[in-house]
Amino acid sequence: MTARVVVDREVCMSAGVCELEAPGVFELDADGRLQVGEPTDLAAVETAVRACPTGALQLLD
Repeated sequence: MTARVVVDREVCMSAGVCELEAPGVFELDADGRLQVGEPTDLAAVETAVRACPTGALQLLD
């Protein structure tokens, strides 16, 4: 089983901190909506999850 990222879209404010921490995984689209790819760099994703200002991200096994 691979890890996956869950986004609480009701809480996400599209600050972009996750995109700065793990740009290969997180990206804000043209509408400011967070897109999440495959979490290949788990250390960067864990940092992004911890850095999220609203706590909208969760990393699941």
